[in-house]
Amino acid sequence: MAKIMDKVMGMIGLADEEEELLEEQDEFMEEREEQFRRGKKAPVVALPQQKGMKVVVIEPRAFDEVQSIADNLKNRRSVVVNLEKTDPSVAQRIVDFVSGTVYALGGSLQKVGTGIYLFVPNGVDISSMLDSRDEQRDRGIFTWVK
Repeated sequence: MAKIMDKVMGMIGLADEEEELLEEQDEFMEEREEQFRRGKKAPVVALPQQKGMKVVVIEPRAFDEVQSIADNLKNRRSVVVNLEKTDPSVAQRIVDFVSGTVYALGGSLQKVGTGIYLFVPNGVDISSMLDSRDEQRDRGIFTWVK
């Protein structure tokens, strides 16, 4: 019964657009297979790149400011966090929270200096040329940070 209705709908021009799209897709795939058999290569397509990468610098004084850091990371912005003037116990909580956020988003972090951290979202690579001796000396209270 459904096939009869489809035929009638097709005759009066009310055929499903989905069927038309499937037919076009099948034709495209057949054309591609034919090109492959003849040895023609598929065209190269450029992937879109992100323009104007933003980096946010934040100097939090209280744990309440950690939400803005997480929001910036969620919006795919790199964040430099300066904790030099932050109370050490609050700084530890901030680093813990933001580290968890970065981990959940698939990003990474790098200690840049004493109390200064770079947090980046997924897809942003950090290249470091810091001397490991300086890094060990600058760890301060965050001995677990690599």
